[in-house]
Amino acid sequence: MEIADFINTLDREGRLLAAAAAEAGTGAKVPTCPDWQVRDLLRHTGMVHRWATAFVAEARTSYQPGGELPDLDGDDLLTWYREGHRRLVDTLYAAPPDVQCWQVLPAPSSLASWARRQAHETTVHRFDAEAARGGTSAEIAREFAVDGIDELLRGFHARPKSAVRTEEPRVLRVRATDADDAVWTVRLSAQPPVTERDDAGAADCEISGPAVRLYLSLWNRLPFPEVGGDSAPADLWREKSGIVWR
Repeated sequence: MEIADFINTLDREGRLLAAAAAEAGTGAKVPTCPDWQVRDLLRHTGMVHRWATAFVAEARTSYQPGGELPDLDGDDLLTWYREGHRRLVDTLYAAPPDVQCWQVLPAPSSLASWARRQAHETTVHRFDAEAARGGTSAEIAREFAVDGIDELLRGFHARPKSAVRTEEPRVLRVRATDADDAVWTVRLSAQPPVTERDDAGAADCEISGPAVRLYLSLWNRLPFPEVGGDSAPADLWREKSGIVWR
């Protein structure tokens, strides 16, 4: 996917998130994040949007933590969220392609890294807002879901912070059944997972299903579509795959 595709997705998903949050109300519970209400979702996502904007807009080359969560609620919180989302989208559209700044994950450029990360961040949290509202969720493009699986497996969980570890080495395979070459082999050990985009060798466990369902289930928003073989690696993923940013 191109940088512009990610920014366009971020734009759409952020507006859908706000619309679903407004319908649900800021006091609604978020079933996909049991400790949260919609106000927590808006505060978190709005803070992340502002955090990302600062790196790109100010070309910050070293890590800095996110800002304080706002003491806002109701319509004021929704306005604050929408303003931060708009600023992020506009900043990414206007940024020079060669902007140099700190980035969460490796990518061909800092701009590519931030556009991709914020598109996926916002899409997953849009799904959360729609879960709080109830009813039908907006569609996620299959190509985008495949990219999100790749970012999660070969990006986030390649980092030292990944807690998906086991003293007994195991092999987990992830297979999107509706996309060509969308197969990952995840080697689990006492070290961070090592993932290759292939289906080489035997696997102890295979998680398979349509790409969008896999994407949301690997982010622990839905049950796994299908689990074959020994379920222990899938259970380990469910228990330990929460993201630590820094």
